[in-house]
Parts: sequence; structure tokens; C-alpha cells
Amino acid sequence: MPIPDKKHYTAEEFFKMFPESNSERYELYEGEVVAMASLNELHQDIVLGLGSTIRSYIKNNGGRCKTMIAPFDVKLSEDIVVIPDVTVICDPSKLDGKCCNGAPDWIIEVTSSNRYDDLIVKYSLYQKYGVREYWIVDPKNQKTLVYFFEKNDFPNIYTFDTPIPVEIYNKKLKITISELL
Repeated sequence: MPIPDKKHYTAEEFFKMFPESNSERYELYEGEVVAMASLNELHQDIVLGLGSTIRSYIKNNGGRCKTMIAPFDVKLSEDIVVIPDVTVICDPSKLDGKCCNGAPDWIIEVTSSNRYDDLIVKYSLYQKYGVREYWIVDPKNQKTLVYFFEKNDFPNIYTFDTPIPVEIYNKKLKITISELL
């Protein structure tokens, strides 16, 4: 579907243009519609592994948070809608059956051809709108950048073979990316 020529869209207009039945994937950055890249096998393996591991941890520990994997919309504001690879939402009032309204507690992005978006654009958006923890998983370099915005703006960097402690779970959950592959 071609993107219309209008320069600035609201989330409401965006959702009308791209209903959930649409197979193409787009995000909305401050009113601008941006096409998303297709995902490869490694990307999907990492996303599914992370989503399953996190969901199992929450379920096995009686947690109330909900884990979603892409495609699942997160509406950060009236002109910002993103589709993170993995989203963890601990406030059920943010869920309306179609999307998350407001900042999730934890977002994970797996880089592909959209590295700039994950490292710069989404980093800024997630920090600004109150995401507590943000992971950028980089399969090409086999590293993961972990930001815990409640403590600082600088990332901890982990190799795929190093267990990564999850801050929002007081480091009780540790995930080793290489074990997911």
C-alpha cells in the first residue's frame, strides 16, 4: 500500500490507514509514517526465544506482566506508534485489546537494516516516554546494549554468551542470547 502524501498523521489516522489485517508493517514517528524492514530467520529466532523465555519466567513466578511480540502496536503519544520486537507491559490498564497505550515497562528491539531507528530514534522515544528498560540486540556484532533509564542513560554491553540480568525483575531473571539460538 503506498503511503499518502500527507506529512503529519495522528495515531487515529495511522490506525485507520493500516488496519491490523494489513500484511505490510509501518510505524509512526512524530507523525511521519515509516516502513519497517522484513525480518530474517535469525531475527525471528531471537524474538521468539526472548518472548517465550520472558513469558515463562513471568508465568512461573506468578507475575502480572504481559509479554507481546511483534507485530503489536505501542502508542506512545498521539503521533507516535511503534512495533517493538518484544514488549513487556506490567500495567494492565494500558492494554485495550488492540495495542498498548503508553510506555511499556520493557522493550527489546533486534537490529536488522533499521539499526539507526533502534539505536537513535527509538532510543530517544523510549527514554522520553518512560520505558523503564530497553534492550538493543545486535545479531551482526553478537552484542546486546541494555539501558535501564531509571538509573542512567548509559548502556551496559553484553556478548551473546553472557547472562544478561533483567533490571525490572531485580536481576532475578537472566537471559543468555546464545542459548536462545
